[in-house]
Amino acid sequence: MTDTAKLALSLLDLTSLSESDTKESIRTLCAKAVTPFAHVAAVCVYPQFLSLCRETLDNTGVNFAAVANFPAGNEGLKAAIQQTRKIIELGGNEVDVVVPYQEWIAGNKTSSPDLVKACKDVCGANVSLKVILESGAFANQAELYELSQASISSGADFIKTSTGKTDVSATLEAAQTMLEAIRDSGKACGFKASGGIRTHAQAVEYMELASKIMGEHWISPETFRFGASGLLNDLLSILGHKELAAEQGGY
Repeated sequence: MTDTAKLALSLLDLTSLSESDTKESIRTLCAKAVTPFAHVAAVCVYPQFLSLCRETLDNTGVNFAAVANFPAGNEGLKAAIQQTRKIIELGGNEVDVVVPYQEWIAGNKTSSPDLVKACKDVCGANVSLKVILESGAFANQAELYELSQASISSGADFIKTSTGKTDVSATLEAAQTMLEAIRDSGKACGFKASGGIRTHAQAVEYMELASKIMGEHWISPETFRFGASGLLNDLLSILGHKELAAEQGGY
């Protein structure tokens, strides 16, 4: 159990995306990013907090992520490009961008791939682009599979389930669909499960699913992430450091 808890901790994008976020709350978030067991993979915040994160966590190995076109995915191509560029200027080395998934569901099959390609062009080779599909909005798994494939083909470094801002966030069904799309694409693309994952037991379910589809050795921070904040609490408890676990806002 402790081995899987340590692994899950290293896969964690420690996240706070609340309208009530402040510099103080983000400092508190960053203080939890490096533990006695491992550091988290990244902190994920709104762009205006990136500089603070870098000041606090530079040279720790933690990556710096911020969101673009968030949360509804409807700000348009130009805005998504501008926001992506701004995140990089502010020191982000990972961008979590929401595609216009509602347009995809409505039948527009070009706007989402166009946005992914344009944002990846801005990111280049040194900044990871994590593409949020909002999987809970899809009643049809075939459509989610198709959007996953289209995002991968357009340059996504990761495909991510959810914003954490809708009624349905990550599910194992959606994770299976997206992981199968990655496998079937034959391309190098990671997977991120986000929203509603708060316990070690839940995390293990996702890791076991990914191992079954992609292979045990595929699970690493380079290819697999959890977007969460509350999950850290349970992982630290499993590892015997309950005093370090404190409730915090986010996914």
